[in-house]
Amino acid sequence: METLVEQRKNARMKLSWPVSLWLPEANRFFNGQSANISKMGVFVTVPMTTPVRPGNTVEVNFPRTITLAKEKGQFARLKRGKVVRVERKNMLKNAKIGVAIAFG
Repeated sequence: METLVEQRKNARMKLSWPVSLWLPEANRFFNGQSANISKMGVFVTVPMTTPVRPGNTVEVNFPRTITLAKEKGQFARLKRGKVVRVERKNMLKNAKIGVAIAFG
């Protein structure tokens, strides 16, 4: 049995929101879903065919509703981050992998 030590410094909030993950190595976006978010990072799920690995630099595109886009003046919020973990444990169950991204 593996023991996990909590390393988060900021509280996370559950957030299920569509996202696009830009992976420069693949020169394309991969559509996914956020699961939770904090000031310092986000956990998303993407298709299991996404060629992402720890250490990759990615951009996460959080699309905005039309109302929010009009208020903020942009249709998306982009955040750059580094992949710190890739979880493949549910890959065969739902054809998705989990990706932990630290903003920075």
